[in-house]
Amino acid sequence: MQKQPIPSKEELTKRIEVSQRRRPADLVIKNGRIINVYTREITTGDIAIINGTIAAVGDNYTGLKTIDANGLFVSPGFIDGHIHVESTTLTPSEFAKVILPHGVTTIITDPHEIANVLGTKGIDYMLQNSEDLPIDIFFVLPSSVPATSFEHAGAFLNAESLRPLYDHPRVLGLAEVMDYPAVVNTEPDMIQKIHDARSRTGMIDGHLAGLSADEINGYLAAGIRNDHECTTPEEALERIRLGMRVMIRQGSGSKNLPALIQAVTYQNAHRFSFCTDDKHIDELIQEGSVNHCVKEAIQLGLDPLLAYQMGTLHAAQCYDLHDRGAVAPGMKADLILISDLKEVKIESVIQNGEPVSEGSKLLNEWSYKADGLDECINTVHLKPVSKAQLQVKPAKEIANIIEIIPGQIKTKHVKEKVALDAAGFFDPALNTDLQKLVVAERHQALGTVGTAIVRGFGLAPNSAIASTVSHDSHNLIAAGTSDDAILQAVNWLEQNQGGLVVVQDGKIIGEMELRLGGLMSIKNVKEAKHDMQTVLDGLHQVSPHAAFNLFSILSFLALPVIPSLKLTDTGLFDVISFSHIDV
Repeated sequence: MQKQPIPSKEELTKRIEVSQRRRPADLVIKNGRIINVYTREITTGDIAIINGTIAAVGDNYTGLKTIDANGLFVSPGFIDGHIHVESTTLTPSEFAKVILPHGVTTIITDPHEIANVLGTKGIDYMLQNSEDLPIDIFFVLPSSVPATSFEHAGAFLNAESLRPLYDHPRVLGLAEVMDYPAVVNTEPDMIQKIHDARSRTGMIDGHLAGLSADEINGYLAAGIRNDHECTTPEEALERIRLGMRVMIRQGSGSKNLPALIQAVTYQNAHRFSFCTDDKHIDELIQEGSVNHCVKEAIQLGLDPLLAYQMGTLHAAQCYDLHDRGAVAPGMKADLILISDLKEVKIESVIQNGEPVSEGSKLLNEWSYKADGLDECINTVHLKPVSKAQLQVKPAKEIANIIEIIPGQIKTKHVKEKVALDAAGFFDPALNTDLQKLVVAERHQALGTVGTAIVRGFGLAPNSAIASTVSHDSHNLIAAGTSDDAILQAVNWLEQNQGGLVVVQDGKIIGEMELRLGGLMSIKNVKEAKHDMQTVLDGLHQVSPHAAFNLFSILSFLALPVIPSLKLTDTGLFDVISFSHIDV
């Protein structure tokens, strides 16, 4: 299906006339050093723009307006190939205010976070809230709601419920297919989803965490052509040798770029691009997203022009967005003016032929968009959790333990003896850096609670952290060193209808309300940033030596499609065997 608008005959005529200098352009950018992502070289020339499209790159063009780039580099706008906007804790319209000054002019988002809570109503909200913004937000439809059948989510989306959404002009295809057993076992509804996507758009995203060579073959045979779950150079090379594209992820929880950049060569770079997947508001404000990926890749030794190519053209090609990703005639005039190529120092951003940001600040900030919120709040329906439900009693002396890997959303499956209290229950106070982990169903007040043991948070005595952001079913998740602290955090989340909370010694020391689906703040970006800072301060207090974002890692400990050991509301889950196991 043609998802990019076809220009009218009149529009085509205008573009041609500007290109032939028979008509002045709307805007001409002069004296810039153009980053040519086709040939990986720096070129010069005027950039003539008409109605948001580049009509020509050459000499002696005139326009109604002129920008003197004065020697700045001119890059295509950056493209984030895979992101969950909900993970930023911001609504799409507020998220755009953060990301646009960082030169990101196009994103492809999978709204499966809010879909797991609210179903198609949540997807409709995200589409509505992202309309009429000076950034292009495309969508891929959630393929796995819930991610597996081994947990309780707030919604269930089958192929029939997704099919009408393909008619939306900003829906590009089917999002990351996480339920790999459904693919390789050819379950009918999954095959129908894949068939529908291939019939309508042809675009299907992959999610190949920990898959074997045979399972990768199964994905490719189904027409799934990209993956963002690689963590080693070997995994990346395995995929591109079989014809996949690999998106190198650098987010808050998963920082895979340093490892994966080692796999990139001049010969294979056309199969690589960048994405963030899940990145929090504080890091987005400070670093940005794909601009930061480009900068980090350069710092790690990648040819700067190759890094820019991966951050622009390659991402556009991955999603068949043939109207963007390069500074060339016929392309969208999404451009970045950059003073330092290696540091990616952005001076101004142009989107659709209009300047939108100058000196890291928006030129015209739009108002907060409140429409549709009432339908998407008050989503925490929790049956009261008792202290008895928090008890962890290993059936044997040797316990199965989830061990965190800093900077990764994968975990280790550790088996070792743990100290127990007189009644035979696990007690964090008797063990070094072992905490209690709890997941409680929060969509329909079913009362299901899973418990486990986790290592790596380094939490102080009598403290807990808890959240209603737990991928992908987004049940309530908490980790703590005392039952009282965990229960206090759980109660705060229910009373405030979702959020992030840090508890220590009977006090709330960090809090952020996420009333929109239990995932996003209903405040503007400045207020949300302030709330997030209180959470970060609280995290530093309860775990001062942590070298990672505790909430980002916590949120993935409930995702039963990422190896090795995870926890759902129905119990401890071994992703390798794809079955529940005893603690």
